[in-house]
Amino acid sequence: MSEFTVLIVDDETLNRTLLTELLRGESRILLAKNAKQAFSLIQRRKPDLILLDILMPDMDGYEVIRILKEDSQTREIPVIFITSLDDPRDEEKGLALGAADYISKPFRPAIVQARVRNQLKLIHQRRLLEELARIDGLTEIPNRRHFTQVLTKEWRRCQRQQSPLSLAVVDVDHFKAYNDHYGHAEGDQVLRTIAQTLQKSLHRASDFVARYGGEEFVLLLPEMEAPAATQLAQSICQAVEALRIPHSRSPVSPWVTISIGGTTEIPPAVHQEPLRDFFDTADAYLYEAKRRGRNQVCWGKAH
Repeated sequence: MSEFTVLIVDDETLNRTLLTELLRGESRILLAKNAKQAFSLIQRRKPDLILLDILMPDMDGYEVIRILKEDSQTREIPVIFITSLDDPRDEEKGLALGAADYISKPFRPAIVQARVRNQLKLIHQRRLLEELARIDGLTEIPNRRHFTQVLTKEWRRCQRQQSPLSLAVVDVDHFKAYNDHYGHAEGDQVLRTIAQTLQKSLHRASDFVARYGGEEFVLLLPEMEAPAATQLAQSICQAVEALRIPHSRSPVSPWVTISIGGTTEIPPAVHQEPLRDFFDTADAYLYEAKRRGRNQVCWGKAH
């Protein structure tokens, strides 16, 4: 679990040394001897787990955890108290404040290692669940929920920088007819293949693709002007048809094809977030591409 970072906060040098030796092989270790140092490290490094002494000279551990739990940026960081206070009432108070665990000094090394490992396993499992919640189960690319989060973030970033943001909505042409003729298993494979093709077509780290739902996908292209975005969308249309996936029920082509509608906008600097309008504009151009015969790109601005 070396990918995790553990912050040890204790005013006693011996305790910091012992805990470092115990956990060095488990995680990256950060050290603080008081609350001031701890908050500075938390702000800069955001550890995954905090081992926190209660009795410290400047601010006790109870006050430290209160502050952590009141801040949305730090409230999810688990805290294990390691303290000489061994009264059950002290343990009850620590757990009531939100501590994940409570270990009394003098501690047994094996107990500390086991409890730290348990917390790191829980962190790992939570991250996996969070990641799964953002991934489409069929295509294994980001899902609509993840897209909405990224769109909001990129909209605000482009708003601050006054840079263009391009959005494309992609639809598989006559997909219901494909499913009806070839079966849903083959239809699922088509969606997986198109998802992979879309991913491979994006070459910048900031470019983003997601499955929006059904046979619809979305592409988010930050800082890309309309001509470049249109050209990319056209190349994706050609790449999908070039897969030569038979579609005998399509009046457009003997192969599976897609239609794309898109728009490019510099988000207005004023404090507003018309994200729904932004998406609706791209979606409207998708329907225009369908109206014009499908297997093509239609790109424009809001009317």
